[in-house]
Amino acid sequence: MTLSAATEARFAREVAKYPADQKCSAVMACLAIVQQEQGWVSPQSEAAIAAYLGMAPIAVHEVTSFYNMYNQQPVGQFKLNVCTNLPCQLRDGQKALEHLCHKLGIEAGGTTPDGLFTVQPCECLGACADAPVMLVNDRQMVSFMSNDRLDDLVDTLKAQAK
Repeated sequence: MTLSAATEARFAREVAKYPADQKCSAVMACLAIVQQEQGWVSPQSEAAIAAYLGMAPIAVHEVTSFYNMYNQQPVGQFKLNVCTNLPCQLRDGQKALEHLCHKLGIEAGGTTPDGLFTVQPCECLGACADAPVMLVNDRQMVSFMSNDRLDDLVDTLKAQAK
């Protein structure tokens, strides 16, 4: 994969924030740029980032695979990460995940056939008192997700779909 001039320019702006001998510090920003442009981070994208930053491809992959905010495969327009860590589990986090999957007719980690929704379990989102909690498209935290609130969220997102 070759990077577009626009992508390289965005990478250069991120790399410029660090000392010249530490350009690999921009790896997370570069991954975010690729994901924003393509919707996910492919192995080819990881290799292109590695080449640009002068890193080993495995080092880039280690970052991609460590954080669940980087999609390693195509996802739906709306990615719903449901916290299933213990505090959320104790307040129906797993039930919220199961309700969403049942409502959308998919398994955890799956994407609806229309490409609108991907539902995934995730690790702690740091809002244990608001459990069950979830993150929409890695940006919007929603709390106290009862079945009714989950249904309303899905309906609202469907109405916003492009």
